Amino acid sequence: MAKAHVILFVPVSSEEGIGEYMRSKIVADEIAARWPDAQIEFVLNSRAPYASSCPYVTHLVDDTPTKRVKEVNLLVDNLKPDLVIFDAAGRKAQLKHAHKSGAKVVFVSQHRRKRSRGMKIERALVTDSHWVVQPEFVIGDITRFDKFKLNLIKRPFPIFTGSIFAKPDPLRLQVLQQYYGITSGQYLLYSAGSGGHRIGDSLAADIFAQTASNLFKLTGIPSLMIFGPNYPKELADMEGIIVIPELTSLDFISLLSDAQAAVLSGGDTLLQAIALNVPTLAVAVAKDQPSRIERCTQHQLALSCDTNVVDMTNTVQLLLTPLNGQKLINAMQLESDAEGLDICMAEVTRLLGEVI
Repeated sequence: MAKAHVILFVPVSSEEGIGEYMRSKIVADEIAARWPDAQIEFVLNSRAPYASSCPYVTHLVDDTPTKRVKEVNLLVDNLKPDLVIFDAAGRKAQLKHAHKSGAKVVFVSQHRRKRSRGMKIERALVTDSHWVVQPEFVIGDITRFDKFKLNLIKRPFPIFTGSIFAKPDPLRLQVLQQYYGITSGQYLLYSAGSGGHRIGDSLAADIFAQTASNLFKLTGIPSLMIFGPNYPKELADMEGIIVIPELTSLDFISLLSDAQAAVLSGGDTLLQAIALNVPTLAVAVAKDQPSRIERCTQHQLALSCDTNVVDMTNTVQLLLTPLNGQKLINAMQLESDAEGLDICMAEVTRLLGEVI
C-alpha cells in the first residue's frame, strides 16, 4: 500500500491579514478532497485569530512563520513532508532546508517584489513550482533578464495562476440565499477583508458597514456585510444589512458569484469578483493594494475611490447604474479567468507524482 502524502502549508499569518491563510486552506481542502488519506498540516502564528479554528493539524509559532526559521526547519525534519507550500512566506534557509530534506517546494507570490525574490538564483534552485497568484494584466510578465537567468540555471518560469478560489456551489448558494432571506442577483456584498485593517483611527470594516447602511437608505437594496474573523468589536444590528461575522471560503464565493454588485478591499476577493464578472468597487485597506486596484481600474475591471464613507457611498451609486455595471462586466468577460485552483492542483498532482 502506498504511503499517504504528507503536505505542509507555511502561509504568512498575522493579527491583521488573512489572505494567505485562506488561500492555503482552499488548496488544502481541494487536496483533502482529492486524496482523503493525505496528512495535511499547517504552521501558523499563534497570535492570528484564525489559528485556533484551522481544521487541519496546526503547529503554532510565536510570530509569522517566516521569522521562525529554526522551528519550521525542525518541523520539516520531524514530518518529512512530500510537499511544502510557502505562501508569501519562507526565508531562503527554510526553502533550502525543505528541498534538502527531499520535499517538493512551492513558493507563492502575490506582487512584483515577492515574485522577484522568488526568482533569485539561490531560491529558484530549490523551488519546484512558483505560483504567481495575480493575473498577468495586474503584475506584468517577468523581464527578459529573469527569463535568461532561469533558463541558464534550468529552472521553470513562474506560473500565473490568477486568484485561487473554490468554484461557487449553486445548491449551497440557494440554501444561503434562503437562510439570509435574499433574492438572487438583488443584494450587495461588502467585505473589508479580515476585519483587522485600520484606516487612520477607524476600522476599515466599520467604514464599509456605514457605507452599506447609507446605500440601503438610498436604494432599498439589502446588503450582506461580512466583518471577518479579525474584527475586534461586537457586531451591531443595522437596518437592511445582514451582519455576518465570517464565512467559509465556499460560502463567500457562492454568495459573491450571485451578487448584484460588491464593495471589496483590494486583496484576493477583488480578483475573485473580476473572475466571476461581478461589478465591484475596490478600495484599499492595506499598503500592497493600491497598485493592484489601479491596474484593475486601468483595464476598466472595477471602480475605485478613497476609503471613506462619503466617496464610497457616491461611487457605489455610480456602480449600480446599468451603464456602468454592464461596461465593467463586458471588460471582465474579456480579461477574467476562474481556473486558478485547477492550475494549482495540476501542479500539486505533478509534484506529488514525482515524489519517490
